[in-house]
Amino acid sequence: MVISIVIGIVSLAIGALAGYLARKMMAEAKISSAEEEARRITQEAQKVAETKKREALVEAKDEIFAMRNEAERDIKNRRNELQRFERRLLQREEQLDNRAENLEKKEKSLAMKENEVQEMRAEIQRTLEEQKSKLENIAGMSKDEAKQLLLDQVEQEAKREAAQVIKKIETRMRDEADKKAKHIIANAIQRCASDHVAETTVSVVPLPNDEMKGRIIGREGRNIRTFETLTGINLIIDDTPEAVILSSFDPVRREIARLTLERLITDGRIQPARIEEMYDKAKAEVDAEIKEVGEQAVFEVGLHGVNHELMRVLGRLKYRTSYGQNVLKHSIEVAHLAGIMAAELGTDIKLAKRAGLLHDIGKAIDHEVEGSHAVIGAELAKRLKESEAVVHAIEAHHEEVEARSIEAVLVQAADAISAARPGARRETLESYIKRLEKLETIADSFEGVESSYALQAGREIRVMVKSDVIDDLGCITLSREIARQIEDELEYPGQIKITVVREKRVVDYAK
Repeated sequence: MVISIVIGIVSLAIGALAGYLARKMMAEAKISSAEEEARRITQEAQKVAETKKREALVEAKDEIFAMRNEAERDIKNRRNELQRFERRLLQREEQLDNRAENLEKKEKSLAMKENEVQEMRAEIQRTLEEQKSKLENIAGMSKDEAKQLLLDQVEQEAKREAAQVIKKIETRMRDEADKKAKHIIANAIQRCASDHVAETTVSVVPLPNDEMKGRIIGREGRNIRTFETLTGINLIIDDTPEAVILSSFDPVRREIARLTLERLITDGRIQPARIEEMYDKAKAEVDAEIKEVGEQAVFEVGLHGVNHELMRVLGRLKYRTSYGQNVLKHSIEVAHLAGIMAAELGTDIKLAKRAGLLHDIGKAIDHEVEGSHAVIGAELAKRLKESEAVVHAIEAHHEEVEARSIEAVLVQAADAISAARPGARRETLESYIKRLEKLETIADSFEGVESSYALQAGREIRVMVKSDVIDDLGCITLSREIARQIEDELEYPGQIKITVVREKRVVDYAK
């Protein structure tokens, strides 16, 4: 059993060895065959490489030959181009040489002509000097004197022509402006309905009988002292039958005092405690009425957003008059007029109305603050947050500040229209006479004025001039200067016409 196993193992070993040797021989045979094939492939590759190399050399030689030919052609072309450029440069150089030669000839010619011109100029100058000397001898005056005479003549002629042109332009523009302004103003006046009778502030309180005066005075004057202390006004009791006079610079105080006194007279019980009670009631009533009147004025004009304090101050204008004209009604009228004219001109209607209504707001407090009512009103409006345009229109409505907007000019015009219309204001005889005298004094102050006369209640000033001192064109200048001085020195309603008359009269008598 063991022997068979050993034999099997030996057989397997011999078989394995035999297989190994057989495989080795086969592998060697394959390796030699592969080496032979590799040598063959290598030889063929070398042959192909040699062939490719020879072909590449041939192609490179052909390409080099072509490139050489191309380069030679480029070099030949560039050489030809350079030759052409050289020929052009030579031609240009010849042209420049010719031009330089021509310029030298022209310079020589110009130098000769310049010398000739200098000689001619010197000759002309000598001739002019000789002529000037001859002219001075003939005219009997020097060159400076003749020049001054000529300048004076030219200046006079220029002034004359300028005056003529100004006259034509002013005439044409005045006609056009007057026509347009009259249309706008007439339309505004026609559409604004206002009272023709000026309202006045009543300061006289009627009494049922003269015995009431004693009761008002009271025992040892205690009633009248209490009344004057509370109201801040002066109660004048004189010989006027059945009436007493209330005197105060403050119209609101005067109104409160009037209501208090009327109620005391109606009640009949006049004593200090009752006076205080009636005063408080009258003051509350007037304050309420002031507020209501201010709101009503704003509503009537059609405005909104007005400060409540401003409306209260506006309501105080009901008790203020100017030349007998109620200031609140005047302000409402100015607002309507300014709004109508603004509509005609296409500007801001609301702004014009607002500025017109508030333009005299300063009159409500001008007795409490120093300064003109225009400046006071502008400061008040500014403090109460009114717009800059409204503030400017208020301060400029009496031309204390130059108007910078159309609305400011419209307020000026509306204020003048409202003040100057018939029945709006009354003027004292004394101030009226003073104004006429001032008109004539201003006209007489100008040189060449022979006499002057104020006509038509001060709405025209007629000036007679000396014909041998002022010519026709001088009359134009004189009328403008008189108008300007009147505007600067006088305050007047409406406008004043200045008529300058120049005439020469010769009188003789047959005897």
